[in-house]
Amino acid sequence: MAEAHQAVAFQFTVTPDGVDFRLSREALKHVYLSGINSWKKRLIRIKNGILRGVYPGSPTSWLVVVMATVGSSYCKVDISMGLICCIQRWLPEGCGPYRTPQTRALLSMAVFSTGVWMMGIFFFRQTLKMLLSYHGWMFEMHGQTSHFTKVWAYLESVRPLLDDEEYYRMETLAKEFQDKTAPRLQKYLVLKSWWATNYVSDWWEEYVYLRSRAPLVVNSNYYVMDFVLIKNTDIQAARLGNIVHAMIMYRRKLDREEIKPVMALGIVPMCSYQMERMFNTTRIPGKETDLLQHLSDSRHVAVYHKGRFFKVWLYEGSHLLKPCDLEMQFQRILDDPSPPQPGEEKLAALTAGGRVEWAQARQAFFSSGKNKTALDAIERAAFFVALDEESPHYDPEDEASLSLYGKALLHGNCYNRWFDKSFTIIAFKNGQLGLNTEHAWADAPIIGHLWEFVLGTDTFHLGYTETGHCLGKPNRMLAAPQRLQWDIPKQCQAVIESSYRVATALADDVELYCFQFLPFGKGLIKKCRTSPDAFVQIALQLAHFRDRGKFCLTYEASMTRMFREGRTETVRSCTSESTAFVQAMVKGSHVKADLQDLFRKASKKHQNMYRLAMTGAGIDRHLFCLYVVSKYLGVSSPFLAEVLSEPWRLSTSQIAQFQIRMFDPEQYPNHLGAGGGFGPVADDGYGVSYMIAGENTIFFHISSKFSSSETNAQRFGNHIRQALLDIADLFQVPKADS
Repeated sequence: MAEAHQAVAFQFTVTPDGVDFRLSREALKHVYLSGINSWKKRLIRIKNGILRGVYPGSPTSWLVVVMATVGSSYCKVDISMGLICCIQRWLPEGCGPYRTPQTRALLSMAVFSTGVWMMGIFFFRQTLKMLLSYHGWMFEMHGQTSHFTKVWAYLESVRPLLDDEEYYRMETLAKEFQDKTAPRLQKYLVLKSWWATNYVSDWWEEYVYLRSRAPLVVNSNYYVMDFVLIKNTDIQAARLGNIVHAMIMYRRKLDREEIKPVMALGIVPMCSYQMERMFNTTRIPGKETDLLQHLSDSRHVAVYHKGRFFKVWLYEGSHLLKPCDLEMQFQRILDDPSPPQPGEEKLAALTAGGRVEWAQARQAFFSSGKNKTALDAIERAAFFVALDEESPHYDPEDEASLSLYGKALLHGNCYNRWFDKSFTIIAFKNGQLGLNTEHAWADAPIIGHLWEFVLGTDTFHLGYTETGHCLGKPNRMLAAPQRLQWDIPKQCQAVIESSYRVATALADDVELYCFQFLPFGKGLIKKCRTSPDAFVQIALQLAHFRDRGKFCLTYEASMTRMFREGRTETVRSCTSESTAFVQAMVKGSHVKADLQDLFRKASKKHQNMYRLAMTGAGIDRHLFCLYVVSKYLGVSSPFLAEVLSEPWRLSTSQIAQFQIRMFDPEQYPNHLGAGGGFGPVADDGYGVSYMIAGENTIFFHISSKFSSSETNAQRFGNHIRQALLDIADLFQVPKADS
């Protein structure tokens, strides 16, 4: 076995004549190339660190300042107003490099120029910080907003959901909290804001994600779909070869800090901190809290196929494997006839079950020996790859096909995804792909950024041969993928089976309804003079009222990445304005002009709330942090306890798209991903994800639970369709044939 021989750089034996060394020249070559590659990365990071440290200055700008100072001196103009002479007097005389007056003069001018340059950098940085901290530009075109405190803004958000008696009770609790408890808690929060980079994000990650003991499958992880209207190749290994190669290209750009930040509305750069843990990251289970393990580098991926785990190297020496080499490696796995080892087939179900059970099993059965070695290979991989035997795909003529595709990505069979990895690439037998993503390390727009780059690179830069294979000729001398070896005892197999039953019960209870809305998209919505997101959110309120006969607390995720290490804030989409519009629509007695006016008020309110959330003036993250402080201090707050226990029966999220302009969507209108989705947040609620895919279509992903008699994902989806059409009719927006 070539890989076994190359794993050892040298061997030695003791003989009567002394010690006999036998060196492996090939192994030493790979060690040398690996070291060169590591040092290249270090030097690039050092260079980027220096350039980042002097931003917005640069070595060129420093040289310009030095030349201006020296030039003015030769022209007998002292721009330093005597400071250069003072610096010159402080320099030691008579020895070393300061021997001549000319050298001393040049050195003093360089010191003065460097000081001026650094002062300029400080001034520009402070100016830039002030400019980026100003968020008023988001509101200027829409007038001034009211100045509510967070507590009273909360009361406004729940007013349409409560009757007079309930509202009065909440108002009393809020008043008591604001007058007595809140000032003390707020002082600690202000103190944290001075000390921490972001006063929300670390607690949000820990308490919302890592301390949750519920299974990740359905409850936390979400999925992302492939292009659904085009297909580059039907060959599973070839598609995966291109995609994996493109992902490592993206990681290389990330390591070298060559990825440009996403701009909010094309104006302000957003924080890219979440991208740091995209690769080489695994969620490690714990009995009380999980841990995110992030490595600086990883040179392999872990692969699952037909119950077997493999380790596939991404590099040969310091060189990234070509797509055709990766295709060959994945094809070798597909052709491998070896059966799973005892307990291996459903091993990944441990990551789909309860977190405490997984933590206990990990400590008991995977802390030493070959099990630890094999588990390390998975947890230390760049990411996880699942080679599936199924062939789901979207067929516009078959409405159920998109939902089946989504179900396969959301949970699979509950043991063919490693749910702890930052993301798992799922490669289906027909060449279709998708992602299952762990949520703690980052939010959906981050993985969306990677996915856009990967799909664009696969389609427009790497390409395929006429027969559907990767371009180029593979290196047949590459060592075959390495089978991971396990020794899983009967007790561990029982735990695996128990976790599998828990995960299967969750997966079987999820009803997922995905559909493409064809009558219109973003282009015609804009003719209503409203934002597409507000249009859809108000339609969701109308659809939900028709579906359930009542309003509910509604969650829409808004990103707060205009702040350093920002993640998300909640937009409470069920407002007094939107409920007034819905009630008027349902009554059917209002004239069209009145309905249009009510809709515009609801839309304006929603857009304003979204801007407040993006600019740090939202409600929920602040109240969440106050609640955490109260728990640390042992302070009881009935108001905070009630706020944090309210169920989100309608949880919604818009999927970002075209964050990278890899291609012109007008020139390639069918190059559309269908977005992605997630499970319902409440047992008797809905999860709704939607992507306004260009000018002419919208994709929806709706989830609910079969165990709830009050919800039905397909029924709600039909209500959403009708609500969109009814609102469009108010403005006489012409619609395409559906």
